[in-house]
Amino acid sequence: MNSLSDEYTVSVIGMGMSFDDLTAHHLEIIHHADVLIAGKRHLARFADQPAEKIEITRNISEVIDYIQANRTSRSIVVLASGDPLFHGIGSTLVRSVGSEHVRIYPNISSVCAAFAEIAEPWQDARTISLHGKPLDVQFLKEILASDLLSILTDPRNTPNRIADFLLQHGVFDYRMCILERLGASDKSVNWYSLKSASATNAGHPNIVILKRHAQASLIRPLFLGMPDSAYAHEAGMITKPEIRAASVARLRLLSHHVMWDLGAGSGSVAIESSLLIHGGVIVAVEQKAERAAQIRLNIETFGVRNVLVREGVLPDALDGLPAPDRIFIGGGGKHLDAILTRATACLRPGGIIVINTVLLQSLNMALTALKNLGFVTTVTQIQTSGSRSMPWGDRMEAQNPVWIIAGESKIVGKEDHAHEHN
Repeated sequence: MNSLSDEYTVSVIGMGMSFDDLTAHHLEIIHHADVLIAGKRHLARFADQPAEKIEITRNISEVIDYIQANRTSRSIVVLASGDPLFHGIGSTLVRSVGSEHVRIYPNISSVCAAFAEIAEPWQDARTISLHGKPLDVQFLKEILASDLLSILTDPRNTPNRIADFLLQHGVFDYRMCILERLGASDKSVNWYSLKSASATNAGHPNIVILKRHAQASLIRPLFLGMPDSAYAHEAGMITKPEIRAASVARLRLLSHHVMWDLGAGSGSVAIESSLLIHGGVIVAVEQKAERAAQIRLNIETFGVRNVLVREGVLPDALDGLPAPDRIFIGGGGKHLDAILTRATACLRPGGIIVINTVLLQSLNMALTALKNLGFVTTVTQIQTSGSRSMPWGDRMEAQNPVWIIAGESKIVGKEDHAHEHN
């Protein structure tokens, strides 16, 4: 029995980034082991060690069965890449064998080593593991929620594929650092724009760090019902503050939602919706390049993190967007019927769509289309008047009446119920 370990305890030793990260204490425990369990690369380092050697491949259940059967009679040491409890085998062993029978010897993790390479404090960084996971809307939400992230890649989710995914979804404001073969003599550390990173072919293993571009030091405060003057916008192409606040209320936004703002204009509805969808994603779709530029300027002005801009003509511009929980349409014109048909087909179960219009024809078109599509609809008419100064006092000036049409899907999905009750 290993005199350096407690009786019946399996030692799990982190290898760090290389053999050089092992301490004298680690090496002494390994030297006294009856059984060494590790991947092929780590076992090769101890080829001269007399211990029995068991290679970890995809046979993890067999390895655990062996440990359970032999841990009371033999000194077992498991060698783990990086740190055993950071996306490593340590957590599997603790869960399977029991924490009272496992002793963890920590070491440098790949994330720790990566941030050390670029001399970047990482106490506020978010870490995402893509091992065996898809690049999907949940990944997009996690990216947009953070200014600094480390991403554990795998042979499928490579740095160039990650960069391409972000660019396709309108994310441009990050730099990517690709760190290859950390701990090896031929390690490589390079910074890229996302566009440049999408064309790279990084060697494996690698880890990615994403860092958002520094934002302007003066960011304006944001609240519901911002005055029109707070936004860069084309004259008249902005939802008025009172209508904006009422429309956002009709959307019944929750933190996790994905929202589409179609025909976004200045992006005022999308930007103010970000106050409520702080853990989700908002996509502002606008066909005119000058208005899309104004949306981006407004996003930067208010320091909004999770509003993406998609340029394109509706409804074709909806292709490839993450499925929405909520949709806002600030008009739609003569193509409203086609936009509604296409957009509502993408709406998740239990979703809500809100349409603003000042035209009687659009009101009738929207109501007819939504009812035919199986939505429960409500209509609210709002007409506001604002004070205007006169030479000897103030008068009230009426604005055009606006119809707010809300349509709710009759089918509520289980996931939406779960979020509603959390």
